[in-house]
Amino acid sequence: MTTQVWFHWALLSAVFASLTAIFAKIGLEGVDSDFATLIRTVIILFAITWFVFYAGKWSDPFALRPKTWVFLTLSGLATGASWVCYFRALKVGDAAKVAPVDKLSVVLVAIFAVIFLGERPAAKDWLGIILVAVGVILLGLKK
Repeated sequence: MTTQVWFHWALLSAVFASLTAIFAKIGLEGVDSDFATLIRTVIILFAITWFVFYAGKWSDPFALRPKTWVFLTLSGLATGASWVCYFRALKVGDAAKVAPVDKLSVVLVAIFAVIFLGERPAAKDWLGIILVAVGVILLGLKK
């Protein structure tokens, strides 16, 4: 059975997300977490702008449908809120606890995908989702 292409990209995303937590935790020393989020955002803006131009993927943003603009805007606002919360949590918490709790998003995405997108995860998928939720709860319990 061949692995789906999406899996490789998702795995790389996990690797980079893990490095994000480590690099951010180190970089947050002596810096306000909100200001650090701003710096990170500006760097991402420049990096992805360069990448889109370099890869020849630039297109006319005014040609996009209004629905696309609305949902990309909402996604961007949700991303920004997530980053602010994540950096605040990293500032005061252990990266080894903050990052896994942040992955509760896996559980929430599954639930929201069922509600809003009509997706139907298989029983084995729900088992994995439940295991993630249990892991988050265990990490969140005080010693």
